[in-house]
Amino acid sequence: MIELKKRQFLDFEKPIKELYDQIEQLKVTSEKSKTNMSSAIAMLEERIVETKKNLTANVTPWQKVQLSRHPDRPYTLKYIENMCTNFIELHGDRNVRDDKAMVGGFAQLDGETIMIIGQQKGSNTKTRQLRNFGMANPEGYRKALRLMKLAEKFNKPVITLIDTPGAFPGLEAEERGQGEAIARNIYEMIRLKVPVICVIIGEGASGGALGIGVGDRVFMMENTWYTVISPESCSSILWRSWDKKETAAEQLRLTGDDMLHFGLVDGVIPEPLGGTHWDYKEAAEILKNYLLPVIQELKAIPAEERITQRIEKFGKMGFWEESSI
Repeated sequence: MIELKKRQFLDFEKPIKELYDQIEQLKVTSEKSKTNMSSAIAMLEERIVETKKNLTANVTPWQKVQLSRHPDRPYTLKYIENMCTNFIELHGDRNVRDDKAMVGGFAQLDGETIMIIGQQKGSNTKTRQLRNFGMANPEGYRKALRLMKLAEKFNKPVITLIDTPGAFPGLEAEERGQGEAIARNIYEMIRLKVPVICVIIGEGASGGALGIGVGDRVFMMENTWYTVISPESCSSILWRSWDKKETAAEQLRLTGDDMLHFGLVDGVIPEPLGGTHWDYKEAAEILKNYLLPVIQELKAIPAEERITQRIEKFGKMGFWEESSI
């Protein structure tokens, strides 16, 4: 886990930081004066737990957006490291290059061989540039599709972990067919003969998320969001300013509870107290315990029936009215 002195805190997490600072001060005082401060430290630790509970119980949509982007939040490779064994990363789309913003390969989940694919962000300036901030190019989506087809060939379930602010919007990405690559993935994923489970572990923005987001089951972690546009971009379009981003986050109905209500996801997976950035191992364990029974449930359904259910599931999404005129 991240050392306390290296940990970063969001604005609304400041009360937690203040309590940790008090604990550190007590530890220093205890060491200097040779005084036992364990009872005082224990009381502060209890207050930290209570503070986390209170913050978690009253998180606004905008704060969930902030939590989904928390710099200490685990990304795809961190989940793989903590819940999988024998991970073998596979590279390249066999056409242009290897997109570092999209990672994937075969792994074992409690002995079950799976193909796991996801967007990967960086943890510092250098790796953020290397991973293009989790924004995949067309070759990233084509690599993902190649790996899904490989999983289908060997009859292995596919798990995708979604965490992206969107597909890369650069001119060169459009020239190489960004829209076609995402559309092709949607078309092919809905027809895959193996079980497909999608989990939004951070940001789920626009077609960048949907490009690996079509599955038999779609889940969201508790402090994530899923919508067609980010609150900042929405605010910029509607109000010509980013100042209304909090209002936009509320109006977009982008939280897991909203998506569940609309029937766009199948479940919301709880996170460790305070968020996944507080305990990587617990977050991975929670996710793994959700995935394993779902994999077995889907494997018991014949492939053709599973595909039919998948098509019907996505075909029924949305709201509309038919005019009698």
